[in-house]
Amino acid sequence: SAKLPENPVTAQSFLFGNYSTILCLLYNRALSAIIKTRVTQDGRCGARNMQNHFQEAIIMNKNTFTSVKLTKGEMNIYDFGGIKLHAYKTNDFIDDEVFVVEKNGKAVIIESPCFFDNIRELTEYLKDMEGEGMLVAYHGAGATFLPSVPKFATQNAVDYSENGGGKALIDSFTSSFGESFDSSVHKITNVVESGKVTIGGMDFIIKQTADAFDVEIPEINVVYTHMLGHDCHSIVAGAGHADAMIAELRSYIAKGYNLILTSHYTPEDLKDAQTKIDYLENLKKIAAGCKNADEFKAEVGRQYPAYSGQNYLDMTAGFFFA
Repeated sequence: SAKLPENPVTAQSFLFGNYSTILCLLYNRALSAIIKTRVTQDGRCGARNMQNHFQEAIIMNKNTFTSVKLTKGEMNIYDFGGIKLHAYKTNDFIDDEVFVVEKNGKAVIIESPCFFDNIRELTEYLKDMEGEGMLVAYHGAGATFLPSVPKFATQNAVDYSENGGGKALIDSFTSSFGESFDSSVHKITNVVESGKVTIGGMDFIIKQTADAFDVEIPEINVVYTHMLGHDCHSIVAGAGHADAMIAELRSYIAKGYNLILTSHYTPEDLKDAQTKIDYLENLKKIAAGCKNADEFKAEVGRQYPAYSGQNYLDMTAGFFFA
């Protein structure tokens, strides 16, 4: 077992977060480590003064996972100790990600796969877990997936998938992908509001957004939102929307989340959030110096030549220069 340093050390901060707990950092080459912390009266970590309490925290690196190759997709498993996060990379046509939060053999699924082959594959993967519930936020299609499992959503998420922008996307995907796409929409059994909901012995914090809702998982210090993607373009509906996105990402950094989960990208971290903030700030500057959408797209492309998501950049240009 690792020993505490002979000379106590003080850690004022860790990564981007502002932490009230001072971490006694153990010298460990592992990317993911269990860090035992104890704060003495003078703010130092040390092995003395044993009446103080120990607290255990897990610092998770986004690249620290066990990978399981499936027939089509891939499952990346993050072990937080009492909870495992299974991140399912579907490898479907729209780069969907589905997340399974597992505790004591019980599973809560965040979002649904929407292609029939992925539905069969993930159903098989989950056969030894007890499905306790599914949080259906931005991806309402794929209702043949775990039809008997309770479905949780805010009312605006229900409206988004059944009548709003989500429904328009489902119709478009049905036209594009045909019979491989499950266009049926999940029927929500439990309409929830912003705040805490407990499913399968795990707490989830629901935060309603304009279209649906985001999810915080306090026990593992992880947040789920629709989209991030630190090295790809995003749909940005003008400078005001960029500012709102920046504010949200800064709140993630302030809270010090272990991982940021999104619907179309593998798990990301706070460095990725900062990269996206820098991109959004620069996007506003570029737009302010351009006369039209074509000039804007050309300059963004010049500065970010490796970024994917050209269709998103096209949409962003349309918003900035409407």
